[in-house]
Amino acid sequence: MWIAELSRQTDVPVATIKYYLREGLLPAGEAVGATRARYDESHVRRLRLIRALVEAGGLTLARVRDVLSAVDEESRELHDVLGAAHGALRPDKLEATDESLARVNELLADHGWRVDEDSLDRVLLASALDALDRVGHPLDPLLLDSYLMAAEQVGDADVAHLPTGTRAETVEATVVITALGAPVLLALRRLAQQNASAHRYNAVRTRPCL
Repeated sequence: MWIAELSRQTDVPVATIKYYLREGLLPAGEAVGATRARYDESHVRRLRLIRALVEAGGLTLARVRDVLSAVDEESRELHDVLGAAHGALRPDKLEATDESLARVNELLADHGWRVDEDSLDRVLLASALDALDRVGHPLDPLLLDSYLMAAEQVGDADVAHLPTGTRAETVEATVVITALGAPVLLALRRLAQQNASAHRYNAVRTRPCL
């Protein structure tokens, strides 16, 4: 297909496609003459992935580049690609107290989770616990355990539902689920809280949310 058709299929403007080509985010098409090139379904998939990461995932192009580098590195294990996607979604600066880090490490060890010792997501969780402590609402250990068990089910389901086709399909699905699954979980959590609240407080009817 020509670039105009690629643009129509992906809803990405031609000018943006050309920019991605110049920046190396999108592989070059098959050259046909001096100024024209043909594109195929791999370009469609890549553009949709970039668009999802930028628009829905909120990633900068610099972070998108990091994720795509992991996607394109054929020798890289899928487990490492997942880590690259996680890294792109983390805040730039993470700080946590030693106490909260120790709490997180103990929690993961008690549940037998196989997580890299230097995983920055340990720091991310510890930082969140610190934030709750600072506002006077420390997370109850039983509630934290409940969160962990629910997260374990979600993580198992995410990985179990990854496609088993080509490596490219699996990698793309891994990145997309990691980047875009969080808003789904957040919305479901809020809906579940509304449901639980209605049952606990015997709400006669539910009102539409603004």
